Amino acid sequence: MAIITLGLNHNTAPVSIRERLAFPTEYVGQALRNLIRLPGFEEAAILSTCNRTEFYCGIQGTNRERLIDWIAEAQRLKREDFQPYLYTHNDSATIRHMFRVASGLDSLVLGEPQILGQMKTAYQAATEAGTLGKTLGKLFQHTFAAAKKVRTDTAIGSSPVSVAFAAVRLARRIFEDLSQQTAILIGAGETIELTARHLAENRIGELIIANRTYDRAHTLAQQFNGFAISLAELPKHLARADIVVSSTASQLPILGKGSVESALKARKHKPMFMVDLAVPRDIEPEVAQLRDVYLYTVDDLQNTVEENLRSRQEAAKQAEEIIDIEVVHFINWLRAQGATRTIRDFRSHAEIIRDEALERAQHSLKAGRPAEETLELLAHLITNKLIHTPSTQLRHAGIHERHDLIAAARELFQLKDSD
Repeated sequence: MAIITLGLNHNTAPVSIRERLAFPTEYVGQALRNLIRLPGFEEAAILSTCNRTEFYCGIQGTNRERLIDWIAEAQRLKREDFQPYLYTHNDSATIRHMFRVASGLDSLVLGEPQILGQMKTAYQAATEAGTLGKTLGKLFQHTFAAAKKVRTDTAIGSSPVSVAFAAVRLARRIFEDLSQQTAILIGAGETIELTARHLAENRIGELIIANRTYDRAHTLAQQFNGFAISLAELPKHLARADIVVSSTASQLPILGKGSVESALKARKHKPMFMVDLAVPRDIEPEVAQLRDVYLYTVDDLQNTVEENLRSRQEAAKQAEEIIDIEVVHFINWLRAQGATRTIRDFRSHAEIIRDEALERAQHSLKAGRPAEETLELLAHLITNKLIHTPSTQLRHAGIHERHDLIAAARELFQLKDSD
């Protein structure tokens, strides 16, 4: 059985294509059960995220074209709509690819940890659908172990590499427990959404999203159990904010020194942490002069991000070395499976010989023959039975000059050359 990967990701396909191939979580199970009915498909799993859709399959023969046809039918697409964006990996390349994906080495953000959880979700869905067999099941388990080793033995995920992540990491240094803090996020674009996600993961106490378009703010706030306000309402709520992060496309500052100063008075000068990720700036530079404000700009954080990215790239080199070793380990396991049936059959054959010899020995004892003579009989019967067939085959190999078989036998039985 061959192991293949067929998929597309952020490197090969635009979002307009990726979203058309995405499989919603609730449909993955049925999709897998349909996929496994295709002739030649023995095992299958689907990984579907915002940045990639990948199919991991155990197949007999060459079934790439059949899989592409199935995808087109399942997603109601034409082959030519998505086929140019696809990549394929076979056998050892599939093993390496899965290890790299789970370790965050193939991610949009190098070393991001979310993908490992998404891989585990794909594994769980395939397990529940009954489409994982021994090979893919073992490959997923080895994938998780390899990713854990990469996380443990390298610094691949130890440093933030987005300004949103860096902002939240900095907030955690100032406020040890974010569950006791209120955050106001100004804007509703990708950076603010990412900041909201990181704050929610760190259990922010209260989350308020302010935006010029209220509906957009409301939609975003709902995802993270926050609530929305319009920009016009911002002055009324600013005093509640321990953390303020702003990222809008405004050409003029949204927060001036006066409004922040008023908020600080209402807070009785309780410190306020502010991050301005906008260009042009959303927060007047003069706000930094206020005694109880910690104001950071995108430039302050960008230097940290660039340094951390260099650190992750160095860690990625170490991660690739770990993956090289883990790929070899799994390939060795796969190869060993080819001998498993032969080992099992050989052991069964030996046990039959043992049982037959033991039965004759027991009859010999019951007939009154001495124990020493019976033991010799037992040893003789077992030895003759075990070596009879190999000896016959080796004799034929010599007659037909099968020197390869003779050499293999010497290696298999670890026979030393006689003087």
